[in-house]
Amino acid sequence: MTAFSSALLGESAWLLREVSYGHPDARCLTQALYREQVATYGFADDPTDTPTAHFDPPHGLFLIAHRDGVAVGCGGIRLLNANTAEIKRMYVTATARGQGLGRHILQSLEDQAASRGATQIVLETGASNHGALALYQNSGYRPRPSYVSGRDPFVNRALTKQLGE
Repeated sequence: MTAFSSALLGESAWLLREVSYGHPDARCLTQALYREQVATYGFADDPTDTPTAHFDPPHGLFLIAHRDGVAVGCGGIRLLNANTAEIKRMYVTATARGQGLGRHILQSLEDQAASRGATQIVLETGASNHGALALYQNSGYRPRPSYVSGRDPFVNRALTKQLGE
């Protein structure tokens, strides 16, 4: 694992590390995200259906945030084309929410997308995920038409941001 960045979160230090999407901590966190989505919407995309190669360098990256040795957040990027990156599987555990960790993961993912040549970033989140929607809006994301076929606009929200703004 490569140490990516660190910061102080409350009184505990946390560390972002680049890992494989198949890493046990990544699987644990993405399954927790999946369970929350199913509880909210009655269905969700199964994270195990996403090939681990989607997040392999140099065209992708998956980050895990650890606090006191415990995985508390994650997120990944993958290039969709030379100019556009997609954020996937961004999640922060309930015990770590409200402390700026999501914003830090998001900024790290944006920085990594830009370093890979992306000028635009896209993502999807749920219409009922008010915390995520507020984070993305406050970080400069704007609504856009869905880029994934078959999505229900009453359930899914597609967002975009131009990097470097």
